Amino acid sequence: MQMTTRQKFFKAVKRETGDYVPFELRLCPFLEKKFVTKSGLEDYPAYFGMPLRFVTAPVRKRDDNFSRYFLGTDKAVDIDVWGVGHIKGDLQHFTRMVHPMESFDKVEDFITYPYPDPDHDFDWEYIQARVKELSCQDLVSYGFMPFTIFEISWYLRGLENLLSDMILNHEMVEYHLDRITGIRCEMAREYALAGVDVLFIGDDVATQLNMMMSGEMWRKYLKPRLKKVIDTAKSIKSDILIDYHSDGNIQEIISDLVEVGIDILNPVQPECMDPVKIKEIYGDRLSFRGTVGTQTTMPFGTTDDVKRVCIEMIHKVGENGGLILAPTHILEPEVPWENIETLVETVREYNEAHFIE
Repeated sequence: MQMTTRQKFFKAVKRETGDYVPFELRLCPFLEKKFVTKSGLEDYPAYFGMPLRFVTAPVRKRDDNFSRYFLGTDKAVDIDVWGVGHIKGDLQHFTRMVHPMESFDKVEDFITYPYPDPDHDFDWEYIQARVKELSCQDLVSYGFMPFTIFEISWYLRGLENLLSDMILNHEMVEYHLDRITGIRCEMAREYALAGVDVLFIGDDVATQLNMMMSGEMWRKYLKPRLKKVIDTAKSIKSDILIDYHSDGNIQEIISDLVEVGIDILNPVQPECMDPVKIKEIYGDRLSFRGTVGTQTTMPFGTTDDVKRVCIEMIHKVGENGGLILAPTHILEPEVPWENIETLVETVREYNEAHFIE
């Protein structure tokens, strides 16, 4: 009997076979337009044959007035569901953030802030319908909830302020992180109830040299809260897979991430971590999504370089399964189109040559 795409995906991610390698990639708006021009189509995941789709709960219009948090801003500010301001920049899709909590100096400021309501501010009926649709199309659904705790905390507060709060203002930071964790637990619950196959969570907590904070501070403030989010999802859907993202060198906390229940680590950035070494250490407990550099191979390599790196990752990191091959971040305008096609063709050729029903 012929295996479905979903069956092949789960066998690979659960490290039951190394003969099939799932893959995915994301294009920036510039490259999306290039794809439309080249193909006359709009759905590039379908065009490339990706086995998974990211699903995001649409935001309902909020009635809260955030203008009082942006006094003195003389440029047009686009305010997201959390109340974070975004000012359009001059370069492609990048924006400058405006932090609504930047001037807060007491717990009461946080208590009166209009954090989003996970029940009313997101359309969960859409997610339920979309997950069913994807399953009927033999595709894997990825519930999209990045910027889970740490990042959204500093988007609201400002990075320097939040890190300072962790040292100097314990009551304020504990309240702020707890409010966000509570919201994320409810959202994780809704994604799990909707039946998503994988919950994509994470926070960038490292630079390319090392962690942004000490491991001890991460374990104090973020590890137990991250565990609450994961436990909530798995209490509803025990077989849900957890895909955790952090750019940078996070080797110090990988064992902690395994401990709190992640199943897939993303993106295993080769500019600062050796994917092959990480596989050797954690490959019996973790699967990996990424490993192809978006600072090196994808923008600056030749097509031969891209093929060589992809084959190396497939054979070494994907040995006995456990690899979703992907660029380590969204692909930006400087990536040659030929390199994108080469990545897709390399995975396709491998799967066609190796996978036997």
